Amino acid sequence: MALTVRVVAPDKTVWDSEAEEVILPSTTGQLGILSGHAPLLTALDTGVMRVRSEKNWVPIALMGGFAEVENDEVTILVNGAERGDAINKEEARVAFSEAQDEFNKAQQSGSRQEFVKATRSLKRARARFQAAGGMV
Repeated sequence: MALTVRVVAPDKTVWDSEAEEVILPSTTGQLGILSGHAPLLTALDTGVMRVRSEKNWVPIALMGGFAEVENDEVTILVNGAERGDAINKEEARVAFSEAQDEFNKAQQSGSRQEFVKATRSLKRARARFQAAGGMV
């Protein structure tokens, strides 16, 4: 039996297909979903979701949101999402490197607002780079 998986962002549906397995970046850690999973509602962190369709894993960068699992249907509502195969790996690597530099500067600045902003940017850049196939 397969799962029906939908990933919906405000501007588009990123994934709407069946899958064998889903791994979600929940706010409490990685969460695996298989057919027959108990009903669940969970908050999602910025990170990489992985969907196994047949024997292929498809990475999708998620920018936070919520997931609901019920009756082998996984509905994921997110602030933003991007499939890994749609991300330019080199551009994502450069963005991740720049975000790391900004994060390091924010740590030293002592400004709480700059630190929070830099942390959010770093998480987004890391998720995009990982989804594109970069190792972090």
